[in-house]
Amino acid sequence: MAKKPHPTPNLDQLESGPWPSFVTGLKRLAKDKDYVVDLLGHLEHSYQTRKGYWKGGTVGVIGYGGGVIPRFTEIKNEKNEAVFPDAAEFHTIRIMPPGGMHYDTKTLRQMCDIWEKHGTGLIALHGQSGDIMFQGCTSEKVQTAFDEFNEMGFDMGGAGPSVRTGMSCVGAARCEQSCFDEARALRATVNANLDDLHRPALPYKFKFKYSGCPNDCMNSIQRSDMATIGTWRDNIRTDEALARKWFAKHGVGELVNDVISRCPTKAMQLKDKAKLAKGANISSVALDDSQALEIDNKDCVRCMHCINVMTGALATGIDKGATILVGGKRTLKIGDLMGTVVVPFLPLKTDADYERLVELSKTILDFFAENALEHERTGEMIERIGLVNFLEGVGLEIDPSMVSAPRTNPYVRMDGWDDEVAKINAKKAAA
Repeated sequence: MAKKPHPTPNLDQLESGPWPSFVTGLKRLAKDKDYVVDLLGHLEHSYQTRKGYWKGGTVGVIGYGGGVIPRFTEIKNEKNEAVFPDAAEFHTIRIMPPGGMHYDTKTLRQMCDIWEKHGTGLIALHGQSGDIMFQGCTSEKVQTAFDEFNEMGFDMGGAGPSVRTGMSCVGAARCEQSCFDEARALRATVNANLDDLHRPALPYKFKFKYSGCPNDCMNSIQRSDMATIGTWRDNIRTDEALARKWFAKHGVGELVNDVISRCPTKAMQLKDKAKLAKGANISSVALDDSQALEIDNKDCVRCMHCINVMTGALATGIDKGATILVGGKRTLKIGDLMGTVVVPFLPLKTDADYERLVELSKTILDFFAENALEHERTGEMIERIGLVNFLEGVGLEIDPSMVSAPRTNPYVRMDGWDDEVAKINAKKAAA
C-alpha cells in the first residue's frame, strides 16, 4: 500500500481541462508506488515556488560513459534531508530503439514490466534524440534495470558530448517512397562509431539521422549533424492507369490548384496530348483522351509534393540513392541551421556504397572531434572555419549543389579563369 498522497491543488488544476493529463497517469501509478507519491509532492512544490529543483550529478552503468541522465533533488529541510525522500533521485535511462522504431507487443510488454519493477513506470517513446526514455529511477536500480534491457538485446543510448542515438524513418519496411535501406544505413553507421557513442569524448553532441525520401519524416535536415536523405537522379515515373483514375476523381481544378501551381520551380504543365514535348528529361502521362501532364525533370527539385498528392500516378525515379547534408541544429551559439549539402548524390545499392557512407561518417566525425571548439555543434564549426575548409578537411570536392545561400551580386569576374583551369588540368595530368 502506497504512502498517503500529498496535497496537489496546482496539479489538480491540470486535470480539469478537456484533454488527457499526465497528472492523471502519475496519480494512477502513485496508488502502488511511494516513489510516485513523493514525485507528485515534489512537482507540486515546484509549481508553488515556480522553481525547478533537480540538479545533475554522475550516475552510470559499468563499461559506459553516458546514457544515464542523473537528477538529484535540491528540496531539503533544515537537517539537509530530502523533503520527499522516496523521490530524492529521478534518473533517466536512454535506450537505443530499433531502426524505424519497430517493436512487437511482446517486446513492449517486457520493457514495461522491467520499468514497473525497477523505476516509476514512466516511459517516453521516443525522446527528441530518438531514445526510449525510461524516466525515474534511483541510483541503486540503474544498473539492474539496464542489465535486463541489455539481456533483451537493447543497448544504451547516447548522452553528453558524444555521438547521440541515431534515428531512421520506417522507410523501406513499409513506405513506397523509400529510396534506400534506412535501417541498414543506421545500423552500419552506429556500429562503426559505437565507441564515440558510449564513451563521450567529443567537443559536443553529434547526431546521425536517416530519411528515406525528401519528405524527410525524421526532420534530419533540421536536427542532425549528418543527415542522409533519400533521393533519385533520373526522371519521375508515371502510371497512366492510376493517373486517369486520379484525374477522373479530382478533376482539372484540383490538378491545377493543388499540383501544378504548387510546383516550386514550375516544372509541370497541363498540355494537349498532341503537343507534348520530347526529350530525355521529360516525363508525361495521359490524364484522359485529350489532356496530359508534362514534367520537365531538369527543373525538378525533388520536393515530393506532386508525388504525395498523386501517389502511384507519379512516383520516385529508379536511379535512387541519398543526399548527404551536414550541420543541421537548433539554436545554440548561433541561430537555427539547416544542413548544407556536402554530397549531392550517393548511390546506396551495393555493399560498397554503404561502406562509403560509413567511411564518410567516420571522416566527418573525426574532423569534428579535432577542429570543433568545446560546446560547438558541427554547423557552428563550419560557419566559423568556412565550408571550403571543411570540404578540404574531409576530402570532398566542391560542387555547385553545396551553395547554402546564393550570391546577392549576380556579376562574377571571369578574367583569370582560363589560367586556373589550365593549372588544374596540368596538375591532374601530372598525377
